[in-house]
Amino acid sequence: MINTLAERSVTLQLVRPVLTQDPALEIEQGRHLVVEQTMDGTFIANDLDLGGETQLLIITGPNMGGKSTYMRQCAIITLLAHIGCFVPARSASIGAIDRIFTRIGSSDDLASGRSTFMVEMTETALILNSATPHSLVLLDEIGRGTSTFDGLSLAWAVANSIATDIGALTLFATHYFELTALPENLAQTRNVHLAAREFGEDIVFMYTVNDGPASQSYGLQVAKLAGVPQSVIRIAQEKLRQLEENEVRMEANPAQAELFVTKVAEPDELRTRLQGLDVDSLSPRDALDLIYELHKLSED
Repeated sequence: MINTLAERSVTLQLVRPVLTQDPALEIEQGRHLVVEQTMDGTFIANDLDLGGETQLLIITGPNMGGKSTYMRQCAIITLLAHIGCFVPARSASIGAIDRIFTRIGSSDDLASGRSTFMVEMTETALILNSATPHSLVLLDEIGRGTSTFDGLSLAWAVANSIATDIGALTLFATHYFELTALPENLAQTRNVHLAAREFGEDIVFMYTVNDGPASQSYGLQVAKLAGVPQSVIRIAQEKLRQLEENEVRMEANPAQAELFVTKVAEPDELRTRLQGLDVDSLSPRDALDLIYELHKLSED
């Protein structure tokens, strides 16, 4: 085994990692060995900096853009370093990682009566109940097996729990762009995205990891690449346009129910005013003045 690792390290141009005691990963120009060996073109290497100021990365970008490859190569590099092998990178500093947890891909266990979503939630529960601040966690598309609001809520809660309660080093890939708001409220959380560019109705994947959230998911372009009939793509484009226009209208106009609701002061304002009163000391004149005051407050 040692001879094999040595031969592969020389042949594949691997480098010796630096092992540290801190729960942190610093990888410069990391690569995925399997993908690199099977692709025709040049593999695009990427960096990773986890630990210290950044514990959780929210990763967005298009399907086929390289999110899963990026996540897996980071885990492979970490694992290779811990078994005593050189790693596919320009340089790497690997901290003390106790376990690597993954929730990637979709599969079911119908023989045991477990749906795809149940398998997903079971694996997620294992991570939440077992991960430590020294763990590396890979989460890919949490919540996709249920309704949009349920899935988004679960994904948000899982990311929040890992960031605030567990503190594990985490790569969290998602198509829920709402999750890109997490860094605004959670320290040690950062957005990155896999870059892509549009040329007309086509898409070119750049496979580079850049700071900040992605601008869109390019779902229709990927469907076109996959061979979905153009007639279906046109219908999807029209439906997407309708949904986007409807969303703009909803943002520009209040909900219909609000047209029939009289605006009143916040209940907390009235409650605060009433709680501060010494009722027993009110004179009839003061009570009358108070009624006028509260009536005016309710109309503001």
